[in-house]
Amino acid sequence: MTISQQAQHYHEKMFPGYQSDFLRTDPEFIERFDNFAFDTVLKQDGLNDQTRFIAILASLVGCQGIDEFKAMLPAAMNFGVTAFEIKEIVYQAVAYLGIGRVFPFLKAMNLFFEEVNISLPLASQSNTKVEDRLKAGEEAQIAIFGESMRGFSNQGSDESQHINRWLVENCFGDYYTRSGLNYRKRELITFCFLMSQGGCEPQLISHASANIRIGNDKSFLIGVLSTLIPYVGYPRVLNGLNCVNEATK
Repeated sequence: MTISQQAQHYHEKMFPGYQSDFLRTDPEFIERFDNFAFDTVLKQDGLNDQTRFIAILASLVGCQGIDEFKAMLPAAMNFGVTAFEIKEIVYQAVAYLGIGRVFPFLKAMNLFFEEVNISLPLASQSNTKVEDRLKAGEEAQIAIFGESMRGFSNQGSDESQHINRWLVENCFGDYYTRSGLNYRKRELITFCFLMSQGGCEPQLISHASANIRIGNDKSFLIGVLSTLIPYVGYPRVLNGLNCVNEATK
């Protein structure tokens, strides 16, 4: 078995002093996986370590990879992802996956924080109140998507207009307005949620466009997709690439 020096070095930075039992039980698999994920991919994706692990955590929530999420929490913090950023990833995921899929990640995150002596609850990151979250949510939408989003909460038929309003005041007013992650990072994790869960291609095209509009350009998004191949597989990444290409036509 030959694991490259680069892969070994990166794995050691992720998990200092830890040796996986898979080296004993599945050495051929680990050789190919580690050399690909921790050497080949890293030479190609162009991401800094913190951004890479924000994307990985968000995608693991999106694809429901709870065991790998638990494993990657300490690695993410070793590469500079803060407890506040991890919290915001999990909180925002509720708007895109629902609590039914996010609940196990919320529990796992809090258990990990307590195990490493991070006091809970963390300091509040909320910047809105019930009475102003609609206005703040619209301001966030306009900042990300442009003026076409002004008045979106009033659009739609009488029977469904409330859903548009909730999208503005709940998804954007409750989550995007929080401190802990800026708009570029929030759009990055939304892109990862949508790509990794699959079946959300119209929304993924829209958010790929939003990413590009606020500075996460096409080459950056392709780097994100590249780094996520080991975690979510080729089919969803190729769908994501098609959506990025569609967004840039």
